[in-house]
Amino acid sequence: MRKLKAEIPGENYHRELISCQVACPVHTDARGYIRAIAEQRFDEAYLIARGPNPFASICGRICGAPCETACRRGQVPRVDDDGHFVANDRPVSIRALKGFACSIAGPERRGHDDVLRTVRAASPSVCSGPEEMAALLRAALEGRIQPAKGEQVAIIGAGPAGLSAAHDLALLGFNPVVFESEPVPAGMLALGVPAYRLPPAVIEAEVNVIRALGVDIRCGVTVGKEISFAQLRSDFAAVILAVGAKSSRGLGIPGEHGPRVFGGVDLLRAVALELPIELGKDVVVVGGGNVAYDVARTVLRQIAYDAARTAARLPATSRVRLVSLEGLEEMPATTTEIIEGDEEGIERLNGWGPVGISRDRDGLPTGVIFRKCLRVYDENQRFAPLFDDTERQTLHCDTVLLAVGQTPVVSFLSEGGSDIEMTRPGWLKIDSQTLATTAPGVFVAGDLAHGTRLLIDAVASGKTAARSVYEYVTGRRLDQETLTAHLVQSRYRREAGYESLRRVAVPVLPPSDRLAHPRNVVETGYTADQAMREARRCLDCGVTPVFDGSRCVLCGGCADVCPTQCLKLTSLDQLEGGEDLDAAIDSILGPAAERDGNSAILKDEARCIRCALCSMRCPVDAITMERTTFSVNWRSG
Repeated sequence: MRKLKAEIPGENYHRELISCQVACPVHTDARGYIRAIAEQRFDEAYLIARGPNPFASICGRICGAPCETACRRGQVPRVDDDGHFVANDRPVSIRALKGFACSIAGPERRGHDDVLRTVRAASPSVCSGPEEMAALLRAALEGRIQPAKGEQVAIIGAGPAGLSAAHDLALLGFNPVVFESEPVPAGMLALGVPAYRLPPAVIEAEVNVIRALGVDIRCGVTVGKEISFAQLRSDFAAVILAVGAKSSRGLGIPGEHGPRVFGGVDLLRAVALELPIELGKDVVVVGGGNVAYDVARTVLRQIAYDAARTAARLPATSRVRLVSLEGLEEMPATTTEIIEGDEEGIERLNGWGPVGISRDRDGLPTGVIFRKCLRVYDENQRFAPLFDDTERQTLHCDTVLLAVGQTPVVSFLSEGGSDIEMTRPGWLKIDSQTLATTAPGVFVAGDLAHGTRLLIDAVASGKTAARSVYEYVTGRRLDQETLTAHLVQSRYRREAGYESLRRVAVPVLPPSDRLAHPRNVVETGYTADQAMREARRCLDCGVTPVFDGSRCVLCGGCADVCPTQCLKLTSLDQLEGGEDLDAAIDSILGPAAERDGNSAILKDEARCIRCALCSMRCPVDAITMERTTFSVNWRSG
């Protein structure tokens, strides 16, 4: 008989069960705010979401949502009436639920002063994430953190990384000054994310909360022009570089340089600032990521827009084609972007790589030459495209937009940054834990620290840089003490039918309405009833059944009643799991005990839906439902 594999839970077992929180770079307690929504506690839901994330409202609209990828609901198998496997369930719509909570109780609804008052008054039971605003404030008030003495810290770049660093530095007693070369703050959030995805009013509301903390944001100031990097290092206690990767990367192909070939982020910036840009009527977008779709969908919106109002800015277009190296399944763009782009009329061509751009005698583009891509990644999943040069095609067009990546611009380091080492041109050598450069008092955050990643990664790196600055300037460590509690839920019950609820689709405008105006927001968001229904799908992974072996009579009732068959009774001699399993069995039975005749209950965490039927069925109260909670105390020393 084939033996069953068993794994002994490790030290972080209960924390890792809450997979959505583990997957979030700032460890937002998604389970917490989702269960609050399910119980119609919307204000509390916002506080939990806002706790570790100064851009909660923005993340609720555009976050890449690694939490959803990790959501345990998406691992639960669905079976038909005959018990046959159909497919795994779909994850909870975590991002959209955050967006709902923020739309109800966030700054875009209530204003920054009201939000700050609410967060400052938050009780210790709320916002219990590991890096939350209320905990920092309470720690300072209780004397566990000795705040800085108002030292000024310069931050170059007012994107999400720079502003997150400024947010936390202000809470820690510093006076952060943010220098932004663009006329508006928020970096690529304001200039790279189209208004149909992220309304400018939401950005402004989030930035106003950060300003209200005392952060000085100076727009229209370019370091290296209006002020030198050397002067910043002289005048400020520390400097954080959060310039982002805002420069479009080229392809190095013939015909790339010249009229009507633009970088994708350059196009998005021009649209956001309503700057003139010369586009034709037949546009090819090269790229397969979310930025490529932002570019293509932004251009497409000019088709249905009033030509008289846009003639001076973006002349009407008639065709938009998006060409990606990757096949459909490999495209880095999210499924939502691809589907909505298809709905709106973007013509998508997969599996083609550009080799050149042809131009007429006046220098204007006439087409892009592509070759067939047979493979993008090698067997080790490294980027190593393989092409078939015998299969080529030319897409005739009059405008080409390249959305194939971005790079940072750090030329301002030439004056005052000679002690900053580079790993390669444009990329600084840093300490991965502290984000410190090789120059004393100079730190990095955001794209410059880790390359282009998700918005929430930028937020996390900004917070890390802020802690490092605190330690550098004050000479004191900033530590967090995590307290874990396991609370028995004596009256734990779930909503009727929660296990069979299907994911509630996030409401969106129909394609015709989306294209009526470039700023029409595509995602309209959940109503309260829809949000509560979707939130009830959450498995509440912080709660888990705990088995007391000293009480168990091996009746098998728990396994019989389990609706997902996640429990299994088996003989110990049928288990295999290595030294950890052997040590655990020996610690209970003794090293010389026979395994034959002794039994164990195996639990498949991927199948458990926290229904508590096993606990209710147990005749000897050997199974209790327990909630694991984490609270954080900050202190400096």
